[in-house]
Amino acid sequence: MIEIDPFIFRLSIFILSIFIGYYVVWSVTPSLHTPLMSVTNAISSVIIVGAIIASLAGNSENIFDTANIFGFLAIILAAVNIFGGFLVTQRMLQMYKKKKKDK
Repeated sequence: MIEIDPFIFRLSIFILSIFIGYYVVWSVTPSLHTPLMSVTNAISSVIIVGAIIASLAGNSENIFDTANIFGFLAIILAAVNIFGGFLVTQRMLQMYKKKKKDK
């Protein structure tokens, strides 16, 4: 039986998920884009909770552990994702508002 290296196995799953995610996101119709953004904002909020836990993990003597650094970076990136998602959602909702007719 051929044994596959776990790194190669996980890397192939990661690459496949990139392609699947790309095609799923770009095939969404514009009317479904706003609910999709809301769901991704909710997922990012869960990521922030995990990142806070990861950044606070370990002993308090050394604050520059690998988990702390990656946790802090995850907090920053997830926060940018959430705030950017809210801006895009607000912009999409503005497109659906009826324009007032000026007389």
